[in-house]
Amino acid sequence: MLDLPFLPFCVLLGGLGFVCVAFASAWCQHWRGGFAWDGSAQMFNWHPVLMVTGMVVLYGAAALVYRLPPAWSGPKLPWKVLHGTLALVAFGLAVLGLVAVFRFHNHNGTPNMYSLHSWLGLATILLFSCQWLAGFSAFLLPWAPTWLRALYKPVHVFFGSTILMLSVASCMSGINEKLFFSLKNGTMEYKRLPAEAVFANTLGLLILLFGVLVLGALARPSWKRPDADSPDSCQPLLAAER
Repeated sequence: MLDLPFLPFCVLLGGLGFVCVAFASAWCQHWRGGFAWDGSAQMFNWHPVLMVTGMVVLYGAAALVYRLPPAWSGPKLPWKVLHGTLALVAFGLAVLGLVAVFRFHNHNGTPNMYSLHSWLGLATILLFSCQWLAGFSAFLLPWAPTWLRALYKPVHVFFGSTILMLSVASCMSGINEKLFFSLKNGTMEYKRLPAEAVFANTLGLLILLFGVLVLGALARPSWKRPDADSPDSCQPLLAAER
């Protein structure tokens, strides 16, 4: 990765995340008929927007909270709360995205959970829910012993990156699946690369770039909190308040 200071990198990454959400919204608004919450195809359009916003952009932001220089010193509790809150908001948006797609399918008599995209997406959401609950129990509640928190921490970090990769893969497979379904009976088939296909393919590449940059930032040693492995970094919520 380029030798770029972390804060300018965050600005660039934030701009890229905004572009990802804007592209998803523009795709659904311009080519797919806009948005509604009535079981129609316009309700389905909430699904890609909410998933990109929650499971990619907000999730990536939550993963990078501890890389912020202000988080390197002082109490870690506020950053734990921010990390958990961003992840929880991301999960809430993902649940709404699932509601949108399931309600659309049920309203139109379309089977659920038959494609690889649906399996991968649901597995990602379920893993994310387990990750959040385990992280909350281990790092923000007082009953987990210090040795258990220290033991679980690398597992939490590993699955955090894994979930982000699964989210990116789910979004890219979903974009591809939607284009195949939407353009196969249209005047311009997907293989002819109409403007919608170019736009949505570009969205997929932007999402991939966002995920790669987040994973690169997480892997960069110089951007990690200096005391990340110290015993007090595992301080639980109630103990930190004493």
